[in-house]
Amino acid sequence: MNVLASLRSRFFLASAVLAMLCIGVAIALVNVTVTQEAERTLEREIVATGAQIDQLRAERTRTFTLMARLIADLPKLKAAVETNDPPTVQDVAVDYQSQLNANLVLVTNRRGDLLFTAGGSPRAAEIAAHQPAVRDALAGRDSISLLPQPTGILQIVTVPVAVDRPRRQIFGTLGVGFLLDDGLLADLKRITGSDLAFGMDGQILASTLPRTRYAALAEHLRHPGISRVQLDAEEYTTLSRSLSSDMNGAGAAAPGASDTAAALTAMSPGPVALILRSRTAQLESLRAIHTGFAVTGVLAMVLAMALSFTVARTIARPLAAITDVMKEVAATGDLTRKIALRYRNRWDDEDARLLASTFNTLTDSVARFQREMSQKERLTSLGRLSTVIAHEVRNPLMIIKATLHALRQPGVGIDAVREAVADIDGEVARLNGIVNDVLDFARPIKFTLAPVDINALCRESAAAAVAAGPGSEIAVQLDSTLSTVTTDPERLRIALVNMLVNARHAANGAAPTPAGRVLSDPSAAPTTVGRVLSDLPAAPTTVGRVLSDPPAALVTLTTRAGGDRVQIVVTDRGVGIAPQDLPQVFDPYFTTKHGGTGLGLPIAKNIVEGLGGTIAVSSAPGLGTQFQIDLPTR
Repeated sequence: MNVLASLRSRFFLASAVLAMLCIGVAIALVNVTVTQEAERTLEREIVATGAQIDQLRAERTRTFTLMARLIADLPKLKAAVETNDPPTVQDVAVDYQSQLNANLVLVTNRRGDLLFTAGGSPRAAEIAAHQPAVRDALAGRDSISLLPQPTGILQIVTVPVAVDRPRRQIFGTLGVGFLLDDGLLADLKRITGSDLAFGMDGQILASTLPRTRYAALAEHLRHPGISRVQLDAEEYTTLSRSLSSDMNGAGAAAPGASDTAAALTAMSPGPVALILRSRTAQLESLRAIHTGFAVTGVLAMVLAMALSFTVARTIARPLAAITDVMKEVAATGDLTRKIALRYRNRWDDEDARLLASTFNTLTDSVARFQREMSQKERLTSLGRLSTVIAHEVRNPLMIIKATLHALRQPGVGIDAVREAVADIDGEVARLNGIVNDVLDFARPIKFTLAPVDINALCRESAAAAVAAGPGSEIAVQLDSTLSTVTTDPERLRIALVNMLVNARHAANGAAPTPAGRVLSDPSAAPTTVGRVLSDLPAAPTTVGRVLSDPPAALVTLTTRAGGDRVQIVVTDRGVGIAPQDLPQVFDPYFTTKHGGTGLGLPIAKNIVEGLGGTIAVSSAPGLGTQFQIDLPTR
């Protein structure tokens, strides 16, 4: 079954698919937009965190630089450095580390030689003493250097130890180092809400993340800007920021340093800060939003489909009612069928109602036109019948005239008189039958409608046809589900009896021409048979030749129920009707039987159509003929 063959299905599918497509695209776009906005927000937060860290580190650097300057301006330290005596410098500077809360304090002379160091490892002090920052300080400039340590990055602020009067003299340098370690990063994480890591020389030195993730983080020290890193089952968005922008050449070994010091000071790449935000956690927070969108989308699609189905029904139902009636009218030719649209006012479709009313008006017009044309055809045919009547009436009149002439002769015996009277009576009956046939066809039929048991009527008609004269047996096959039918029983009986008599003659081979022509045979006397039917016994099945179910009956009368219609079928297995004669069997006066008028089947057709039904014929020469009557139950 083709689903798209129905207008309602096509409209419903088109509307539902369009609604689902629009809703799906809208939800997908919203989800993508929300996800992209979350990604952009994550990147903005990382960049903002980087700027915040730079600002905090700059403030921290300024603070330690100011503290180092204050210490370097102390006269005691200047005097001790001027002596170039390490023990003297140590006696003065030993307390500065605790005062500054520094991780490393170192003092050099004017040549850059190390005079004193406190905190940190000796190797770190040796490396720091040979940094370019010491040379810059001896040149009178404050400088900063960064050194890698096992637990972090050591940031050293180096300032000159000098006097300005009477002229500027630089006696040496003071270096104060502060460690960028896990503790500092933990404080920064509480402030910024981001995970952080410090790396140098291709390895992570400090981080808020577990050490098991240091190896994966180290790969991103060489990737500037924003990137992504997968750490176990969690994905992070990472921003790499260099810490050497204010180092003034940090990382280069000082001339004259030992090979070990030079190797230790070779830093590639430079110090880097990694700022990490969990992308997995960020997207996890969007899951509830995506779930809400999905549920909303499903509900919207269900509502859209329900609305599409409802709207499709409101469009398709009136059209279906209209097309159903049109199909019935096309199949049965019953122009009395009307289109009735029944639905609530809020679904009233003006176009469908206009189409229905136009179709009803059209069928009324066609039916009225058919009735007018039928009447005109009958009147026109009546004129053509005049020649037939003239011939048919002249013969009985000539017989009557000859019989009367014979009666005028002298010496006519009683037997001759009786024979003459019988001849006159027979010819008068023949004339009366001709006149009745003409009148039945020419004048409009007046029907008297009443409820009737159609099966009983068919039994009576079969019995009357059997009683009309010798012929084939009639098999009656009746549908027990048939209910009472409102019709004109007497008129319908006349039509059935005439058709059954024709069928019996055709089955006996007595009618080599179309079956309908036998109706005009005076011996059949169809109108007389119609009148005799009213005098038949109430139990027509007592006539011996009406069979309930013969194995091979030549004539069959069948009834079938079909909704609000009923079908009556008369079938014979006679000689059949020639193909060239089949289209004319219902034409008035069409007959090849000697003495026939050709009005039997036209009269039967007028009766059936006047009762709101249709009659159709099918035949095959040598196989038989079938007449099908289709009547409304009301």
